[in-house]
Amino acid sequence: MWTWSRERTLSPTRPADAAALERAAEILRAGGLVAFPTETVYGLGANALDPAAIARIYAAKGRPATNPLIVHVADVDAARQLAASWPRAAELLASAFWPGPLTLVVPKSAQVPDAATAGLAAVGLRVPAHPVALALLRAVGLPLAAPSANRSTELSPVTARHVARSIAERVDLILDGGPTSVGIESTVVDLTGARPRILRPGAIGAEAIERVVGPLDPRPAPAAARGAQLAPGQSERHYAPRARLVLAAEGDGRTGVLARATRARGEAVGLVTFGADLGVEADVVARLPREPRAAAARLYATLHDLDDDGCALVVVETPPRDPAWDAVRDRLTRAATP
Repeated sequence: MWTWSRERTLSPTRPADAAALERAAEILRAGGLVAFPTETVYGLGANALDPAAIARIYAAKGRPATNPLIVHVADVDAARQLAASWPRAAELLASAFWPGPLTLVVPKSAQVPDAATAGLAAVGLRVPAHPVALALLRAVGLPLAAPSANRSTELSPVTARHVARSIAERVDLILDGGPTSVGIESTVVDLTGARPRILRPGAIGAEAIERVVGPLDPRPAPAAARGAQLAPGQSERHYAPRARLVLAAEGDGRTGVLARATRARGEAVGLVTFGADLGVEADVVARLPREPRAAAARLYATLHDLDDDGCALVVVETPPRDPAWDAVRDRLTRAATP
């Protein structure tokens, strides 16, 4: 049973002004769900210390219980309170990158319920760098578990409209803080081992992290299996638009054949490039910047637009094989249809 249903029926989305923030805090303290903007994507927030509220997140998203949640806090002191231990690497990284798009996985304290961590002994913590997110965290006075505010495996939302289209009937309030700036999910770094390890690439790359804490554990993040995942975003299929998405390289004639066959059936084809000529006939063409951070900031918004345009097939140029493009390549690889 969802709370605050009368307000949600009238309008689940409100500008993130002082009155809306106060209302959102009331809803969260009562165990409800509030979608709010961060600098990465919009999050679906609930009281991270309330197992019943956390269960509502999983139900609203259709999210597997094996996929842990990231807990958002207002500052480093609040993060330390949720950690059983706070390694020096956590102190260094928090000092360098918080508030910001970096999640630190550390041993959890007893007050963090297993429901938030998929039963794991560690918790992912982040201080977001968005004024609305920080104002909400301070107003509610609670840590907020907040995965992306969309149905599981689908394209993450970067505007309040994207949230409403995906889960409006399952959320009590959507705070509209405008488009997000980073545009993809946070970098996740595991600090529970001998050396830090990146579990999910994001806007803060390995080189920047190594400048702060030294060499990283070079092992890749483990693939999702039956057991609990170590971090969000490790499912083989994730971040996917409604359209079928395929990756293509310059000179790959097979994709052009697929696009022509799609159009011959009367279905629309979208094309997303960083500048290469893929030889694909398309109904809608989008060009992303050749700089990786700028491309990441526009990626989800572009794919949402192509869904809105009714594209049945979206062909995306394969990003360069360069560490700076790891995050964009990760998201597109998981979104692509085999």
